[in-house]
Amino acid sequence: MNTERTISVNRADESNGFYRLSWLQRVGFGSGDLAQNLIYQTISMYLLFFYTNVYGLEPSVAAVMFLIVRIVDVIWDPLVGTFVDKHNPRMGKYRSYLVLGGIPLTGFAILCFWNGFSGSLLYAYITYVGLSMCYTLVNVPYGALNASLSRDTDEITILTSVRMFMANVGGLAVGMGIPIVVKLFDPAETSDLSSSDSAWFATMSIYGIVGLVLLIFCFTQSRERVVMDSKETENVKVSDLWLEFVRNRPLRILAFFFVTAFAMMAIGNSAGAYYINYNLHGSAGELSIFMGLGSIPAFIFMPMIPYIKRAVGKKGMFYIFLITAIVGMGMLYGISMVEELRKQMWLVYLAQFVKSTGVIVATGYMWALVPEVISYGEYTHGKRISGIVNALTGIFYKAGMALGGVVPGLVLGFVDFDAQISVQTPLAEQGILWLVAVIPAILLVGAMLIISQYELDDERIDQINREIESRNMK
Repeated sequence: MNTERTISVNRADESNGFYRLSWLQRVGFGSGDLAQNLIYQTISMYLLFFYTNVYGLEPSVAAVMFLIVRIVDVIWDPLVGTFVDKHNPRMGKYRSYLVLGGIPLTGFAILCFWNGFSGSLLYAYITYVGLSMCYTLVNVPYGALNASLSRDTDEITILTSVRMFMANVGGLAVGMGIPIVVKLFDPAETSDLSSSDSAWFATMSIYGIVGLVLLIFCFTQSRERVVMDSKETENVKVSDLWLEFVRNRPLRILAFFFVTAFAMMAIGNSAGAYYINYNLHGSAGELSIFMGLGSIPAFIFMPMIPYIKRAVGKKGMFYIFLITAIVGMGMLYGISMVEELRKQMWLVYLAQFVKSTGVIVATGYMWALVPEVISYGEYTHGKRISGIVNALTGIFYKAGMALGGVVPGLVLGFVDFDAQISVQTPLAEQGILWLVAVIPAILLVGAMLIISQYELDDERIDQINREIESRNMK
């Protein structure tokens, strides 16, 4: 076979790693992110609220716990990434963990929202640490699975669009659905979500079990085709994670983008329930709409990503939508500062929709960059260590998520938030507004500066993948 020829990205090249997937396979892969979002978005949006308003923890105590759990992740994630790269389970190198990790993940998620040991900090630590470790056991292999399905950049873009579409189905089911389902199970029929511990437990049980079924479906539809031979990965070490971070500049840029982007999302999501409850004195139904609007724009814009990217390029697309998100946050802040305006919930919903449109597209497409930095690493040093790379991005992703628990907890403690009263002080309301709009907007500016340094366009990635396949064919 002539290794000098140009490889066209079509079905004839599937033997060279440029695979095209059926729509059932694409949806099956995306269902894995839907499953994880049913569980982890619930944690991101509502666990802090559950801890402070139902379980009985002080905000500052919960903030410290969120930080400690993330420190555990810094140790645990590289171990998982290394283990995944070095081993080949019988059910699949990456996809097997969707089942092996998915079962305990579901159990710990449900237990996190059980109030049987009300106020026990030890129980909260055990269940949350267990949840986070099991989430890594699913999420790191799932991220690596993406890069194992195809080298085709167009296919990766489609897969990412489907994945993010499905993820936002999960986000919508959580953001809009959780308040509704909790109220359905609330025997006391209270006006907010603060009192019924059994309702939270029943709700998380439903979401967790549905998530497990979807992980199993993802397992059945995924086929790993682009993986390194076991002999090439048998010497993978934990230290390779930090070596990869040092020598892979696009990976470093993406990692720091993950921190800022996920911190922005997590802080805003954690503050949403407080904002509706205490700044706007809204109902569970209004909270449902507000949080649901965090995902609805995905169904409009995620299918358009391949076309938008072709029209303005990767960086242009990031800039447009990051600026859109900042504009939405500015609208939300301005509306909330004027008494007459914040009584008009449709204005609040409009601002939330604009903000979410920018956030969803910018943070959704960044997952398509992970296979690119994996290929760049393989191109520069010959090892396709997908597990290690996904463990590293997972550390930074969780660092951002940690800020979503730590920063709100610290800010709420600083402004003397009191969960026992329905009307907060002006300072406490202002602190909540900082969390919803101001701090996330500052982080988005940082994200724009970081992504401006990313250097791998589609032409460069296609060239890299072709050269890798040419090497493999020699």
